[in-house]
Amino acid sequence: MNSTIFLPKTIKVGYQERKDTYTGQLAYVIYYDQKGVLRKEKSWNSWCDGKIEPQEFENLPTSGFVLNKKVGDYSCRWGNHRQAYTRVFDPRNFEVEITIENLLYILENASSIKGKGLEGEFVYGWNNKDLILIPIDSPDYKELSKLNDLRHEKKKFDGKNLILGGTYKSNSNNELIYLGRFYENNNDKKEIKTYFFYNRNVSYGKIVSIKSLSDNIIDIMDEKCVEDYSNLIDELLKSSSYSSRDPKYDAYLDYTLVEFKESLNKNNYWSTKYYVQINNKYTKYYIERYRSYFYYSNRDNGYNVYTTDRGNKDETLMREATPERIFNEINPKYLVTYNSKKELIKEWK
Repeated sequence: MNSTIFLPKTIKVGYQERKDTYTGQLAYVIYYDQKGVLRKEKSWNSWCDGKIEPQEFENLPTSGFVLNKKVGDYSCRWGNHRQAYTRVFDPRNFEVEITIENLLYILENASSIKGKGLEGEFVYGWNNKDLILIPIDSPDYKELSKLNDLRHEKKKFDGKNLILGGTYKSNSNNELIYLGRFYENNNDKKEIKTYFFYNRNVSYGKIVSIKSLSDNIIDIMDEKCVEDYSNLIDELLKSSSYSSRDPKYDAYLDYTLVEFKESLNKNNYWSTKYYVQINNKYTKYYIERYRSYFYYSNRDNGYNVYTTDRGNKDETLMREATPERIFNEINPKYLVTYNSKKELIKEWK
């Protein structure tokens, strides 16, 4: 079973009338996350019968569940196929649908007795958007319970107090080693500092950048700095996520007319971004070759200049303009980035 399953403290149950259930009602169960936010509320509202009062329950271990029958597993209109589910009676007097995979997991870890239903106690969990009924006697429940206790505890971690080389537990149940706070690569766009961690639990994508600690880090596992910290830093510096750019040294330089024309020709079929200085701020303008539906092959129709890269959906500053006119009127510039030692990283022409 997925080790990141969320176990909420409170569930909310909405209903539709269905004659093929024990109670005459089929339930749609959603939950409150650790921040108190009701998840999946939009789809829940559209599904539920507003004439039937919804209910809330604590998600405590509960016994008395009974298997009803299989539903689904047939083709709908236009060739769509409805997945097979199993309906399960909840002793709080409603019926839900679970996947066949969930049913098989239940039967691996609990007994189903004819006339009495499922033995043992169960809680509801969510694997991303999917509801899962979990027997508390399963080997996974104890670990899931510990993980979710940490999630609900909502420990606060301050970036200033993070320990370099220390090991932390993430909300997704991974062990992450803290590497430090650095700029994250965002090409020529604005870059901000993020917290970088190293994930030993995966084969690829070991370098992890986190902007919000409260949403991602739930516990500290070891305050001692790992022995190979310097090696992990070397991996970070080679990562495409890491940026050595220091934004305070960013510079915007003028194109020459020759350079500007070369740039337009190089990006002839695409919208190209340029910077324009307006009131001491640098604004992005986008330039693309004007296209006529009747003379598409004509490459001498000039260029359109927009305030964004969405073309005619936004303000058009110039239409069918020559490179010379654009160059003279907006004085286009390009970005040059440097690192903290003022060494050149790239000219974004």
